Formats: sequence, C-alpha cells, structure tokens
Amino acid sequence: MAQPPGQQPPQGSFGAPYDPPPESVRPSPPPGYGSAPPPGQAAGPYGAPVPPGPYGTPAQPGPYGTPAQPGPYGVPQPGPYGAPTQPGPYGAPQNPPAGPPQQQPGYGYPQQSQQSQQPPRPGGGGFFRGRRGAVIGAVLAVVLLAGGGVWFATSGGDDGAKPTANASTDPGPGPDGGGDGKAEDQGTHDLRAEADALNAKRRTGEAKVLWLQEGGVDLPRNGSDVYGPWIVGDTVVKAMFRTVTGYSVTDGRRKWSLRMPSSLCAAPSQPTADGKIVLGIETGTADDALCNSLQMVDLTTGKAGWRKTYRRQGAWDLLSDVSMAINGDTVTVGRTSRTDAFRVSDGAVLFGELAGNCQPFGFASGPVAIAATSCQTAADDHKEQQVQRIDPVTGKVRWTYKVKKGWEVAQFYSVSPLVVSLKQADKWAIIVLNENGTYRSQLVGGTDEYGTKCGSDLLTEGKNLDNCLGVAADDRTVYLATKPPEDDLTPTNKVVAFDLNTGQAKWKAAAPAGQTLMPIRAEGGRLLMYLAAGKNKGGGIASLPQTGGTPQTVLRHPAAAATVERGFFDSRVAYRNGRCILVHARISGIDDEDEKSMKSMAAFGS
Repeated sequence: MAQPPGQQPPQGSFGAPYDPPPESVRPSPPPGYGSAPPPGQAAGPYGAPVPPGPYGTPAQPGPYGTPAQPGPYGVPQPGPYGAPTQPGPYGAPQNPPAGPPQQQPGYGYPQQSQQSQQPPRPGGGGFFRGRRGAVIGAVLAVVLLAGGGVWFATSGGDDGAKPTANASTDPGPGPDGGGDGKAEDQGTHDLRAEADALNAKRRTGEAKVLWLQEGGVDLPRNGSDVYGPWIVGDTVVKAMFRTVTGYSVTDGRRKWSLRMPSSLCAAPSQPTADGKIVLGIETGTADDALCNSLQMVDLTTGKAGWRKTYRRQGAWDLLSDVSMAINGDTVTVGRTSRTDAFRVSDGAVLFGELAGNCQPFGFASGPVAIAATSCQTAADDHKEQQVQRIDPVTGKVRWTYKVKKGWEVAQFYSVSPLVVSLKQADKWAIIVLNENGTYRSQLVGGTDEYGTKCGSDLLTEGKNLDNCLGVAADDRTVYLATKPPEDDLTPTNKVVAFDLNTGQAKWKAAAPAGQTLMPIRAEGGRLLMYLAAGKNKGGGIASLPQTGGTPQTVLRHPAAAATVERGFFDSRVAYRNGRCILVHARISGIDDEDEKSMKSMAAFGS
C-alpha cells in the first residue's frame, strides 16, 4: 500500500493502526483454546455458542472501550490475500497477551493523494460498479490502483422486506446444441495449431501449452465479466454473458454448454462439494434489468436445475452489488441491507432478514459461514460493520466481532485461519481473528507496498468477499505479495511471510528477476504461487516452504508462450493436479471480431 511522500511511518509500518479491543475488555476464549495443536494435527472445531445476546451471542466489545492514544486511531497494535479457502478448520487460536498493548506499528496510513476525492458510499455494495457506473468506475480504478489500494465503494439501508422466492416466468435456460465447433462459446478459430507451434519451441524442463480458448461470444458494447473457473472432476467451467460452458481440463474440448435466458450478473467463488452452483442472472434482457434471479446448474453435466427470483426493493438494496457464496448446501445472496439464503439442492428458502439492525452483506464460501455485516445507524449510513460466524442453515449468529467504527470489511483473505482485510477511503488494515471471533493480531507491514488482485479491483459486476490473488495463509503464517514498482519496465516483487500470532514479518523471498510472484494457497506445508511471465520468460507455479528461502519451480510454462501468457493480465489462476489454468476476468474488444478472438483461457501442464 502506497505511502504519501513525507509521511513514511517512523517505525517501518503501514502507518496508523487499527485498534484491537483493549486487553481489559477482551473476552476470554472458551475452554480448550489458547494453544496450537501438535504439527500435522488439525485444530479443534469452533467454540461452543456463548450466552444469547442481540445477535445470538454477545458482541465483542471492540475497540471502543478505552480512550485513543495520540494519533488517528490510538495505540498501534501488532497486527494476509485471497487464494481459495484454506482446507480444514481454523488454526488453533491464541490467548491474547497479558498486560497493556505494546506499541507496534500497524496498518492505516493514507494512500497516495490521488486516491478518490469523494468519500465512499456506506455499507456493503457499491454504486460505481457494473453498467450504472462503468465509465466513472473505470476512471476511479485507474486512480485507485495507481495508489496501491482498493477503494471499498458502499451503500446501505433497510427496507424491512421479508424473504421471498417466487418461481420465475422467464424462459428457462436451454442447452447449446451447436455441434459444428462454431457455437458462440467455442471461439471463431481452432487454436490447436497455435498451441502445437508453441510446444514445438519448448525447452528442456518446460511444460506444454495444453490448450487455448477464445472468448467466442458477441458481447455487449462494454464487454462482459467472466465467472469461474470452477474445476469439477475432469471439467473446468467458465460463465460469461449468457452462456455457461464446461471444457475438458486435459485438451480443452467443449463437453457441454448451457444458454441462459438473460445475462449473468453474479456467481459464488466456489461450487458445492458435489459440483452444484447457483448463478445470479438478470430478470429480463432490458438495460435496466435487475440482478435478482437465481439459476442452479450442475457443473458436472451442464444441466439446469431450479430457478427462482428474490425481491430487491429500496434504494440501498437496488443500488448495492450482489455478493454470492456457498457454504455446504446453502447459497447466500448478499446486498447492503440484507442477505437471502437458499438451499442449493432444491432452492428452498432458508432465511432472509435477520433480527436486529445489523444484516450480513456478504459471506466467504467454504465449510464455515463467515459473514461481513453492516448495521443501520442513526445516520442511516451503515458505517458500523461486524464480522460474524452465522449458521448457514438457520441464520443464527454464533459469534460477533465488532469492527472499529469507520472501518469496513473489504475481503476475507482466508477463512481458516480467519484473516480479514479492512478499509477506509484511504487506509488499510489486515487483522487475524481466532476461530471464536476474538482478536488475535494485526499485520505489521514495514516499508514495503503490498498489492492484491481481487474481483472487486477489476470492476466486475459482483462484489464477492473471497476471491483474491496475492495472499494465502496456513496454520502459522500469512503470505503477502509486495507491489512491484510501477515505473519498472521489468517489474519484480517479493513475498513476505507474517506470523499469525504477532503480526510481525518473519521472512521475505524475492521473485526471479523480471517476474512477479502472487500467492495462490498454502497446502502440504508449502506456499504455492503463480509466477507471472516476463519478457521472453515463461510463467508457472512456484513454491516456498514455511521457513522461506528461494522459490522452487513446480511447473514451468514455456518461454515461447510468454507473449500469450502476458496477455492474461488481471486474470484468475487455478492450479489443480499439475495443471495451471488462466482465465481472463473480463472480455472486451474494439469490435465484435476482436472480442470473439480474444483468448479467454489458457492451460499449461505436463
């Protein structure tokens, strides 16, 4: 995160801190917490529910209990990005240290002065997104990303609507029967010859270009978001505009294609364990159609399941983004003022508006339902936010962590362990919570600038909270990628490891010259990272042990394909079973032929 000239933190931190709850008012963890499990042993389950309170559990006291020390946010506290949710339960929580907080640098310094000149809208959604703010949003994105940060645009409100789910009268989706290889999602050119030509130039030790795919769709004027990839068995699935398509992971052959009756507008980051997903689609094809319809799809077969609409009313709800997540057999559809939850298997309504004035506006996908909630205040600005664990079937709140007033939940970088990115208009903080919702640490960033690539950075329609590249976490460490210099013609960066218990940096590992590393996920005692292609240098997958060192190549993409790979800037990366799949997050072009022929997917492997 960029620091303005002359305002570098004196102790090498991100700047003014986000305050954790004072020690004197922090709740004690339930029995059994406070020590890490032996190596290789999974941490225990979540703590038992605590006595009832306004949300089912008493809210954490939060950082309101003691006067602030000199400075914007009081005494600094020692304080990760968004690969897929780490497997297994949360890491074992740690008891807060005894005694008063120690003065350590933390996150929070303002970003560069060219950051947005107007305050963000409150709550969990954003007006400057999608079609409503495409031009304004594009300008803002250039300014904000140049400043090294992510602006969390928001809105808020509560219309008091009750949950509804009515059968839609719109035509249902149908299969794309194109068998001539020229269906709208198949691309206009056969790219096998191009892949073969690249592979013919491979050097020793380099993987193959397994296959390439074009966009192949005649898109609206401003292009279209690409959702996915979702990998189910031997099928990789992407969704774009009005088509959902499954391809073979081995050769890119189209296995099935499903036409939607209207445009896609939201989608969860992960499907269910058995390969089902619920997609958000617009109700109708008019320019002002609402994103308030849901379509279940079996990603294994490409068959459409149930379809329902849900109600959106009131200014906050209508203008806010849709955030979707899947937790077990539950799909949640969050907006600033409420979340509606449905059973994935049959579409049954599970819960809607919760009791009280705080409502979830987004969840992180995974086995445990962690939500960001916004609270309607006297000013009706939804500026007060919380992190909650919520039962995905009943909507019951298990625990609540109050976020410091004025800060907003931007992303869940990891759910196990729970690592949360918090934002203000010009400040950033990353905190780690225990699995029972109590404060654990805050990351201390030093003088480095950090950068993530989240779906919200790319001006995509949805606002999911769990889809970032450039951060990962395991039971001991949070890994962050630094931001390469913007004026460097051959950019490179580092990966920094932070201790979960103290928030302090443990080690740094440099990327190869002229290339950058972005953490994907941690597994098997090592960190997996995407190594971006450089000039005449192929990308690939690299790894680091928990102790750091020099990155080791796991999968090396061919240098001959570097130009193709570098075209996948701002892409999503999936690595599974020795295959690396790149997917463009958005497709657009200057004309129909340009957008159809733009490469949307590339796969590499042995």
